[in-house]
Amino acid sequence: MSDILIVDDERDIRELISDILQDEGFSTRLASNSDECMAEINAEPPALMILDIWLKDSRMDGIDILKTVKRDNPDIPIIIISGHGNIEIAVAAIKQGAYDFIEKPFNIDQLTVVISRAMETSRLRRENSQLRRGDVTSSEMIGSSHSFRTLKAQLDKVTKSNGRVMLTGQPGSGKEVAARFIHQQSNRAGGPFVTVSSASVEPERMEEVLFGRETPERGVEKGLLEQAHGGIVYFDEVADMPLGTQSKILRVLTEQQFSRVNGTDKVRVDLRVISSTTRDLRAEIAAGRFRQELYDRLNVVPIAVPSLEERREDIPELARYFVEGFNRSQGLPLRDLSEEADALMQTMSWPGNIRQLRNVIERVLILGEGTGPIEARELPGQSESPAEEGRIVLSGGLATLPLREARELFEREYLLTQINRFGGNISRTATFVGMERSALHRKLKSLGVVTTSKSGARVAHLEEEDEEADA
Repeated sequence: MSDILIVDDERDIRELISDILQDEGFSTRLASNSDECMAEINAEPPALMILDIWLKDSRMDGIDILKTVKRDNPDIPIIIISGHGNIEIAVAAIKQGAYDFIEKPFNIDQLTVVISRAMETSRLRRENSQLRRGDVTSSEMIGSSHSFRTLKAQLDKVTKSNGRVMLTGQPGSGKEVAARFIHQQSNRAGGPFVTVSSASVEPERMEEVLFGRETPERGVEKGLLEQAHGGIVYFDEVADMPLGTQSKILRVLTEQQFSRVNGTDKVRVDLRVISSTTRDLRAEIAAGRFRQELYDRLNVVPIAVPSLEERREDIPELARYFVEGFNRSQGLPLRDLSEEADALMQTMSWPGNIRQLRNVIERVLILGEGTGPIEARELPGQSESPAEEGRIVLSGGLATLPLREARELFEREYLLTQINRFGGNISRTATFVGMERSALHRKLKSLGVVTTSKSGARVAHLEEEDEEADA
């Protein structure tokens, strides 16, 4: 997209401007009326438009073309020219999104300066758009556990469709990363990815933020939906959207158009919608806080994003990924993880999920001990001075039990920890703890431990047993 489209009903003017621009090194295309103009844009959007405000024998005048182009291709700078120019026309054109206004007969030097500035604006917009698409939240999916592979397979199936997706999961589990992955793998990857933080926008401002507004002082101010045209809009924590806004979003999803606040023109948008929530939306519907109709529209493809507890096997891989990322972005030490740190992180509690793991890695790298492997003692909640070699520190409760009960309690907790570490996989657990698989099954049964491939292990009554742990 590097050429300039010149739209003027006077052939001499079109060709004069074209000759000037070609001498400056630009490539040009020409159109004499609105039909030719729209055909050229639909064939390939230009980097810039020069548009006459008055077009004889044309279905649309310059202002109509300006509105249409800025609606469907908002990043194209448009310079308005007119032989009948006055301040009212200039103000109207600027309000509708024109980059600048030049009156005929124009000064060639003035025209080339304005065009050069507009082309630079177009280039910067494209670069900023590309930077936004590769910004703070990565779209890279990291993991190899069973839960992760199930999630990845579901995401792969929806990337090439245009269906609406509802992502559910705990805070920090990676729902936005999943949404960005869908975007990057879809046929809309070249379009914008716009996040609507439903929880952080004040309810009274939600409609202006989403739909934009029109005011005499500032003209047209585009909302997030208009900015997402041609790409994906991501409703983060959609359950926090005000009820009044929900009904209007429902109408947008049905009609694919809306009006800005205080505006009269209809704005058409081509969007794919992805939503996420940490809440039970059916409970929200029952409580009257979420509209059933909107839920039905958004929940076309429901995908559950697993918690970090459900994919503990991925923790070392994720931790190393974050170490490499902080090394690139902040220059923090590129450290490996010791075997003890690997094992400990897989047994720790992660209520904040992947976000919490990322924060822990950043803190360890900032406050850490040199450039060697990260040690277990550097992780939160671990003693700064290790216990004496060959000894462990008994908790008060364990130290007061008879040997037989203490041994049973220790074995239960130890095996629960290892099974959860290996995602419920009995074979891998048996190999690590140095037991035959059949012996481990018998031990687990005697300790009242039930295993599942999804959530690892839990204590149950002695008569319960689950033999399906090797998924």
